[in-house]
Amino acid sequence: MPVRARRFDKPLPAAKTRAMETLASTEWLADELGARDLRIADCSWFLPGEPRNARAEYDTAHIPGAVFLDLAEIAATDTDLPMMLPGPEKFASRMGKLGLGDGTRIVLYDDSPHHTAARGWAMLRSFGISDVAILDGGLEKWRAEGRPLSAYTETPKPRHITPRTHGAGIRNLAQMQAAVASGSEQIVDARSPSRFAGAEPEPRPGVTPGHIPGSTNLYYARFFNADGTWKRADALRALFDEAGIDLDRPTVATCGSGVTAAVIAFAAQLLGREVPIYDGSWAEWGAHPATAKETGA
Repeated sequence: MPVRARRFDKPLPAAKTRAMETLASTEWLADELGARDLRIADCSWFLPGEPRNARAEYDTAHIPGAVFLDLAEIAATDTDLPMMLPGPEKFASRMGKLGLGDGTRIVLYDDSPHHTAARGWAMLRSFGISDVAILDGGLEKWRAEGRPLSAYTETPKPRHITPRTHGAGIRNLAQMQAAVASGSEQIVDARSPSRFAGAEPEPRPGVTPGHIPGSTNLYYARFFNADGTWKRADALRALFDEAGIDLDRPTVATCGSGVTAAVIAFAAQLLGREVPIYDGSWAEWGAHPATAKETGA
């Protein structure tokens, strides 16, 4: 079935503003389209080598009013590690140009199998931007329900944004080494079981297969229902319980490059817990000559 792409040349009618939850439903967003303080951003991102282009797909069809938040471009350039969070100046510049600023409610969505809106949420959270939600089911659910799509290239009005923190909920290599040495934190790895076990080559040259010693594997894809919506309440809690993770204890999430670790952090948020993310993740740990590596389940 072809994508319904419509151009919205005129502003959408003003909506009645309602409180925004951390996980926003498609019904809620449809009712809120046109609200003056609402901003929507497409955070779709794909791994290098995957046969999809996030920007091109956005240009073809996106939720009306949404801007394209390029996660790969809004990243640090002073390191060879992928997807590292930018400094506050770059963050504020890019967000402001997208119209994502102070006094707005921001809804993030994606159309990626990696559920990359969670990475956008983690980035905004790291700078103290808290009025942010993820669209449950993303663009896939929105489209399946026959809701409007647009091919109009949005030109947002720039808006000032104030980074209130820098690196909140983010861990670095030294902190992770200290956590491993002390055993003070549960380390949860979001990668697939085969990558966690070191049974397949790493996609980045120079990165040793395996995982951080003492870490536990909890594959990010398990947090979602068949229709792409997030599991909730008891079903969500059961995933952590089955993996032996007690969210009442200090926990940190990791993955390949800090992207799908954000899925674990957001899942914990839905259960009322704060879980930081190791930004360098295995791209850093697995390539570092001084870090210990483990293989196996």
